[in-house]
Amino acid sequence: MSARTPHSPDRRSRWLSLAVLTLPVILTSMDITILHIAIPTITQELTPSPNQTLWILDAYGFLLAGLLIVMGNVGDRIGRRRLLLLGAALFGAASTLAAFAPAPTVLIAARALMGIGGATLMPSTLSLIRNMFTDPAERTRAIGIWTASLSGGIALGPIIGGLLLESFWWGSVFLLNAPVIVLLLVLAPRLIPEYRNPASARLDGFSVLLSFTAVLPVVWSIGREPLEVDTSMCTIRRQDPS
Repeated sequence: MSARTPHSPDRRSRWLSLAVLTLPVILTSMDITILHIAIPTITQELTPSPNQTLWILDAYGFLLAGLLIVMGNVGDRIGRRRLLLLGAALFGAASTLAAFAPAPTVLIAARALMGIGGATLMPSTLSLIRNMFTDPAERTRAIGIWTASLSGGIALGPIIGGLLLESFWWGSVFLLNAPVIVLLLVLAPRLIPEYRNPASARLDGFSVLLSFTAVLPVVWSIGREPLEVDTSMCTIRRQDPS
């Protein structure tokens, strides 16, 4: 059972809170695909190696997926709104770092930090929605909106990225996150109540390590193979061995 703040939000506050919670969902899902349209420009400006290019693309998704379950457990222990705010701050700071990255290694590190921040946002938002909407019908609609925001962000990534690159430099695809995160940090403490689960299970660090050791070698082995970046087609393809 989740411990909650003394005053549960009324109907109007719940839906306003949901609107705020969709912001990080859209951002984190959009960043899965928005970089694909910008990678040709990045390869021209930063001249990363083929392996670095692969890690620029994959570091975010790797850490985002690998830490989702872990961060859900952390949110139960320290508070889901608190984790949301901490993760949003990290995500915004890492996005700003990525926007002004002077070298491929800095961009890879920034993308990794974005993945860690994004991993805190997904489970936090869904857990908060489940706690705020106790009515089954309202909860179903709210989770449907959350799901639509998730899939919509993935679809919007290349579109938004293309529009930004028509007028701005490649870092704008990351800097876009900063004002939205600032808005979230201002509104979330005012609209979203805190929830936590004091009876949550202890964090199993060994299981976390096993999950990463199962996935990391696969990503690393792919990254070690020679790749050729085709900037005209905005794709990355394997070189012909011949």
